[in-house]
Formats: sequence, C-alpha cells, structure tokens
Amino acid sequence: MARRKKRSRRRRAKTISLINLAESYAYASVLVGGVANNTPVGFIGFDGAGGTGLATTNGGASVSLQSLVADPGSSFDAMQTNFMASYQAMAVQAIGIGITFKFAKKLLRKPIANVNRNMMKPLGIGVRL
Repeated sequence: MARRKKRSRRRRAKTISLINLAESYAYASVLVGGVANNTPVGFIGFDGAGGTGLATTNGGASVSLQSLVADPGSSFDAMQTNFMASYQAMAVQAIGIGITFKFAKKLLRKPIANVNRNMMKPLGIGVRL
C-alpha cells in the first residue's frame, strides 16, 4: 500500500494580545509589589531610582535587581519579610485579577473581535486586543 502524503502543518500567525499582556503585567505587579515592594519596572531598574525612594506599600524595604546583585543576603531577608507581611493580600489580588480579566474578556468578546478584525488585522502589525 502506498504511503499517504503528510499534510503540511498550518501555522498560526504570531500575534501579541494586548489584553493578555496587560493581565501578565498585573500579575507581575502583584508579585513584585508583594515580594520586592517595588514595581516591575522599578525592580528591573528602568525607572532611574534603582528601587530606592519609592513609596513602600507594606512598610518593608524596597528591593531592586541592582540591590539583589549587590547585597543578596539582606535583599533576600527583606524579600522574605515583605512576603510574610503581604502574602494574603497578594493572594486576594491575584484572584481578583483572574476573575476580572475572565469576565471582562467574556463581556467584551464581540467588541474586541470587531476591533481585531476591522482595525488590527488590516494593519498587519502582529498585535491584537
């Protein structure tokens, strides 16, 4: 019996979802805010402050990537203290973010599809809502 030809795999165009990107940033903000007492941008060090001078949310020390590399011992101690002080609030915020984005995506499904179809797809820039 002759071998069948294999179908070529269809590849979906690589696009970036702005809504999923916003959801990921919200989760990162909760995690970095609770553990490092900083923003994701401030933790990496792109805000110019290097993790210092920012308002603290739970009264703990603010930790940045720069301070983590410079003094790992005290930075990990500060991160442990920050986590213990805010893990319950972090859990509630993470659950709230998940529920909010889930319902928002369901409620706005048709308008989002309309924007993606009529505005984003013709532009061809690889971005969708």
